[in-house]
Amino acid sequence: MTDPGYDRKDLRIPILVTKVKGDDKGNVFFGYAKNISKAGLFIQTINPKDEQEQFKIEFTLPEDEKTIICEAEVVWKRLYLPNASFEPGMGLKFLNLDEETASYIDTWVDRAKED
Repeated sequence: MTDPGYDRKDLRIPILVTKVKGDDKGNVFFGYAKNISKAGLFIQTINPKDEQEQFKIEFTLPEDEKTIICEAEVVWKRLYLPNASFEPGMGLKFLNLDEETASYIDTWVDRAKED
């Protein structure tokens, strides 16, 4: 697997409702992506996985038909806390996203920021 070495400075945009399907040792889960860049995404969930866990994810960008499939690693998580001002979930880093798909996400983010 390759790590393209992107960081949090990459262009990112909130995605209000995008289902993300993950497969971790045969257990499938769904979450909602809240922001995305070519480096990774944040998934809102009350059951975030542990940091450094790796698994396959699959998602499509809103108003788009291309399915993106890659390995991801949990780089941080926020647990659910009653009355908290933030959403629980986990930050994922894409591990084996090819350059073409990374560029595709960047272009999508640019277009979405213009709307």
